[in-house]
Order: sequence, then C-alpha cells, then structure tokens
Amino acid sequence: MRLKLAGATVLAALLASGSAFAEQTTITVWSWNIAASALKSTVEGFNKKYPDIKVDVQDIGNPQVFDKMLAACAAGGDGLPDVMSIENHKASIFWNRFPDCLTDLTKLGYNDELKKQFPDFKRAELEVGDAAYAMPWDSGPVTMFYRRDLYEKAGVDPATIKTWDDFIAAGKKISAANPGVVMTQADLNGDSEWFRMLANEQGCGYFSSDSQSITVNQPGCVKALDKVKEIKDAGLMTAANWNEKIQANTASKVASQLYGGWYEGTVRSTSPDLAGKWGVYPMPSMTADGPHAANLGGSSLAIASGSKHKEAAWKFLEYTLGTNEGQVTMLKSFGLVPSLLTAVKDPFVNEPQPYWGGQKVWADILATLPKIHPSPGTQYFSDADEVIKAVQTKYLAGGYPNGKAALDDAAQQIASATGLPLAK
Repeated sequence: MRLKLAGATVLAALLASGSAFAEQTTITVWSWNIAASALKSTVEGFNKKYPDIKVDVQDIGNPQVFDKMLAACAAGGDGLPDVMSIENHKASIFWNRFPDCLTDLTKLGYNDELKKQFPDFKRAELEVGDAAYAMPWDSGPVTMFYRRDLYEKAGVDPATIKTWDDFIAAGKKISAANPGVVMTQADLNGDSEWFRMLANEQGCGYFSSDSQSITVNQPGCVKALDKVKEIKDAGLMTAANWNEKIQANTASKVASQLYGGWYEGTVRSTSPDLAGKWGVYPMPSMTADGPHAANLGGSSLAIASGSKHKEAAWKFLEYTLGTNEGQVTMLKSFGLVPSLLTAVKDPFVNEPQPYWGGQKVWADILATLPKIHPSPGTQYFSDADEVIKAVQTKYLAGGYPNGKAALDDAAQQIASATGLPLAK
C-alpha cells in the first residue's frame, strides 16, 4: 500500500491532480465469457477518470477461474491476478478455507455507506462480521420470460398469472392452442435451477441464514420441490439443457422460460428475429399475495491479498461496481443486471426496450431486487447441490412418496457430507 505510506498530504495532492498514480499502473483481472466482455466495456469510462491505470481483463473461462483461484490460494496466493470474478454461491469457499487469500475491502474504502447501496441478499455471502472479501457485481432477479404471441393465441393475459396454479392452468390453454409448444423447460437432469428459484422465493435454501445448519427440508423448500413435480407431471415442463432451451426459443417451441434477469441478453442475442414477440412478467408465487421475488446467479469481484496494486484495483471496483455509470454500461452492452440499488433509478432502466415490444423490462426486473431473500451458499454449496440434483431426479421419477420424504433424505445426505446439523 505505497500510497498510504506516502502520507495523507501527498495522497490528497495526487488525487487533486486528477490521478493518484504518478506512473502508469497495470492491473490484471480474471473473468469469463460475457462477464469479461462486460468488464472490458467499462474500461473506457474508467480511464477517463483514471488514465494512468491500465486494465487487462483476461477471459480464462468460468471453471478455470475457480480452479486456478483454489490452487493459488492453497499455494499461499502465488499466481493470482489483482482482481478476480467469483460466483456468489461459491464465494464463501475462499474465506472459509483460505482466510488470508483475499483482501478485506473495508480497508480500501468499501465503507458502510457504499455497502448499503447493495441489497442484503448480495452481501450475505461476501461478508464475515465487519469484513467484506468481495464486492457485489451482477445479480439474477428472477422473472418469467414469455412469448406474447403464443399467450395471445390462447387468450391468456400474463397479468392474471399470480400463482403457480394459475401458471399451470394457463399452460394447459397455451399448449392446447399452440400444438407442439410446451409451457416451459428446465434442466431437470443436470441442474437444480427451478427448485432453487422457487425455494428462494419461499424464503428457503440449502442452509440457514447463519450458514450453521441445513434447512433444505423446511416447508418452503418442500413446497418448491412439490410444485416443480406438479408442473412436470401436468406435461407443462420438459427437460432441456442450456443449448436446447435456446433452440426451443428460436424455433418457437416453448412459451415461457423462468430465469435470472441476465437471460434478457441471451434471448435478445440468440433470437433476434423474434423482436417484439417476447415480454416479461413477475414470477408466480404459491399464493397471489405471496412473495414474487428470487435470485438465480450473480457474481462479485475480489482483490488478491498479494496484489501489489491494491489501491488501483480498488479504484476499478469502485467505478465499475459502485457507480451507475459503470453498472449501466454493462447492462446496456451485455445485459448484466446491476446489483447497485441506485442503478434502478438510471434513465436507461426506465426506457421502453424495442426488442421487448416496448416494455420497460429493466424497470420491471430490477424492481424486485430489494425483495429477494438472502440464501447463503456457504462453502458446502457444491456438495449440497450434487445431492439435490440426484434427489430431484429420483423424486421426479417417482422414487419418493412426496417432496418431504425426498428432502429429508437429501438433508441427511448433506449432513453426512458436510458435518453440519439439521435445523430444528
């Protein structure tokens, strides 16, 4: 932290001159795919403010970032870049297993005022006591993406779909009016996505809010798993992986997709010929007046403890994640949904979007951010998720009498794998 050693007076003078870096500094950032491209899109604006900080964003792939970070942290931090992207549900693995590997951002300027600009559900997995080991980036507020024309042909108004029972009733009409079209899809063989979204909506997750016990067999989770099975058993949900969903979207073989808001960019970029035919509406709930908000996906940015350019790295985080300019740049260019609550008020968010039939989709999607229930992944998320995927497959095939029995079994398996107790 060379600038701090120089003293407050010198630092103030440098800042007043327009840059705190007398010589050019280069920071390296690890990320992946669209996330890396989004970070690159902010560099131009960042360099207008900090021309002496060069940002080298490297797209090395999602699993590679995680694997390389684990290996480097296990080796004492050697080989890490200055900044790293971390998926929220995997984040706590690092400070639980390698508490000295990442920088406590509160030491660099991530103060309480700035923390409050992010929703609680994003901060829950990134903070330990007063320390914060990563800063919230994008989020995945869940919404229902739907085909306007297919709903209209069946005489279904999405505004009337308040509950999952409403969704099932609408799905039967839509499938009947549009032969060969299924109401929705889920990666039932390779992912727990639908279960996690519905469980989060009901305030339930794999683990308790303090991460000290297993809660996956609590009532909210049971309702979620039972509802997934009910939708599937009604013939309204077919199994499809990521690429198969995109193919179904483009071929007009599916009427609805439930996903995090970041799916907007996927629909828009992979089905350009369907402009004006897609819209969004709030995810249904168990009851009409129940919660209609959940999160799926989302990442954060962390700074390595061994970085020689912590102050420069922090300036990049502060601009990219902590300003409307940085966050909305990524929203416009690549559809990354901001976690920054002030970004909801940005003029772009309230603009009608031509692809979506003139709907103000970002205003609708981002409105749910403050309502999302925190669901910590803990260091055991991957272990628990593998159990859930196997139990879900077995339950959907009739291997358990009901969702409670299925999730009781899952909870016991997770307890054996993690050593955590079941919540009372």
